[in-house]
Amino acid sequence: MALIKSISGIRGTIGGKPGGSLTPLDIVRFTAAYGTWLLQNTPKAAGKKVVIGRDGRISGRMVQKLVVSTLGALGLDVIDLGLSTTPTVEMAVKFEKAIGGIIITASHNPKEWNALKLLNGKGEFISGADGEKLLAIADKDAYTFCSVDKLGTYTKHTTGLRHHIDAILHHPLVDVYAIRKAKFRIAIDAINSTGATAVPALLKELGVREFTVLNGAVNGQFAHNPEPLPQHLRTLCKYVKSHRVGMGIAVDPDVDRLCFVCEDGSLFGEEYTLVAIADYVLSYKKGNTVSNMSSTRALKDVTLKHGGQYFPSAVGEVNVVQKMKKVKAVIGGEGNGGVIVPDLHYGRDALIGIALFLSFLAKEKKSVKQLRSTYPNYFMSKNKIELKKGVDVKKIFDAIKKKYKKNPINTEDGLKIEFGNDWVHLRTSNTEPIIRIYSESSSEEKADELAGLIIKNIQDLM
Repeated sequence: MALIKSISGIRGTIGGKPGGSLTPLDIVRFTAAYGTWLLQNTPKAAGKKVVIGRDGRISGRMVQKLVVSTLGALGLDVIDLGLSTTPTVEMAVKFEKAIGGIIITASHNPKEWNALKLLNGKGEFISGADGEKLLAIADKDAYTFCSVDKLGTYTKHTTGLRHHIDAILHHPLVDVYAIRKAKFRIAIDAINSTGATAVPALLKELGVREFTVLNGAVNGQFAHNPEPLPQHLRTLCKYVKSHRVGMGIAVDPDVDRLCFVCEDGSLFGEEYTLVAIADYVLSYKKGNTVSNMSSTRALKDVTLKHGGQYFPSAVGEVNVVQKMKKVKAVIGGEGNGGVIVPDLHYGRDALIGIALFLSFLAKEKKSVKQLRSTYPNYFMSKNKIELKKGVDVKKIFDAIKKKYKKNPINTEDGLKIEFGNDWVHLRTSNTEPIIRIYSESSSEEKADELAGLIIKNIQDLM
């Protein structure tokens, strides 16, 4: 059982004892703290509307009922999108002129997990500083519920996805005519969540008529590990190749991460989702880019090609967004397939990513494989080590830093160690009790060897 309070929200496994996992008591407690924080930090003239939505997880309905009742008990007016996506809820906060929002999703985590992703009045994730204030409220149980005459209202909205898709269709770089003319044939892995609704709805509006949805039952019984990594997408790859469709699309359960499969069944590479979309955006709109420091250096190459500047950020969507605003980036995101298009909204959004990628392919008149061949081949090895209770991560990192003290080291976010043109980045996860180890090199073997070396170092220290 686990309960993790971080920059990514309140995340945990369902069941167990309060304080050690995401139980009903914990859900009420942290929702009450969030609602209290909103009321304390929002002018009365801004209103009391809060948008919520959930992915297709088994526990989603249970969590949703607790969240709705708790917010209402604080006097907040809930607008419930029901089954939705993370970017749809983010945009709905702006559309509805709400003061905040909660997305009930554990993103890429397995089915036993759920979470409360917390948004501010801009439809963006709350900052680390605001998160600390919220946790302080929860620790002290410093909330007061309303009398019966002041309870909040509840409204069910069914138009959130429609408004989201309309905004995408009106984006100046989304070319519906070119996409329709290209006559794409697509297979989608919707991983038994809301992507099964959202992605087909988008494709229909983009003029794509031939598509197949794999794992399309929205029941939370994920057909495979829901993180869109190569080892979890073998069925999609086989389907694309055997059925001779033009491409595959995979999203995670809350539809904020995106990756593609080439027509021969090979992976485009989740690291290259952002690279390709940035290449397209930068060809029309000059400017800077941002990705976190665990992402491929190919984005830097593409940015420099178009005359822009590339800036790395600490890992975490909040950190990427803050850096994007600071350097006025025109495109940014994360190498895990998270694309942030700021002139739509400051949040990872697989749906705008799909629309821009298809526009790019249609205009270039290339296959997915041909487009991939235009980018440099960097290979990344992504690994993780589970942490046992009581492990002193700081002590381990200090020992690793000492061992490689002759190498260039960046400690802004965990440890990033450079080995010539290669690098390794190790950091604790915001969402799971693990150490993530990312490495990149010009060959797959070297990336794996580099990761293996650091993993062995860590295991010896543990």
